[in-house]
Amino acid sequence: MIRGLYIGRFQPYHNGHQYIINQITKETDELIIGIGSAQLSHEPSDPFTAGERVLMITSALHNISSPLYVIPVEDINRNALWVAHIIAMTPPFHRVYSGNPLVIRLFSEAGYPVYTPAMYERATLSGTTIRTRVRMQRPWEDLVPPEVYRVMHEINGISRIMDLNRNDEASISDEGETGHV
Repeated sequence: MIRGLYIGRFQPYHNGHQYIINQITKETDELIIGIGSAQLSHEPSDPFTAGERVLMITSALHNISSPLYVIPVEDINRNALWVAHIIAMTPPFHRVYSGNPLVIRLFSEAGYPVYTPAMYERATLSGTTIRTRVRMQRPWEDLVPPEVYRVMHEINGISRIMDLNRNDEASISDEGETGHV
């Protein structure tokens, strides 16, 4: 049996992630999906909580027949200890999937085989692009699975992205000269 590990921030989970996971599940018997930077939320680059990202991922992957484990993993900001931290937080795994150079380096140094899946439409399928499109009120809905679109509406994710990206100048004009709400 082969159990793989795939780590991402998934802010939000999108069609590029879906494509990669579909490819990985053809090569593995089970897949662990690590939600990186799980402690971060309500920030412009990290608007969603770990629980919301779990909901997005599990909703979008409901048709995958392979066993999946979706596990939030907080950052420890000590690269030399990071792999040990991941190992402590997840079921045992045999290989790692990542396109991130640091992740590749750290797991390779720890003796794990690391596979770099081909990115799918990377120019448009990134969390940054999706968050920017939401903020600019440009079409983004077709960049995420329908289940993620539904979850983002359920959790008021669109308005959260908009609010988190408001600059201070807009806040002052909305709040009046005193700056108080």
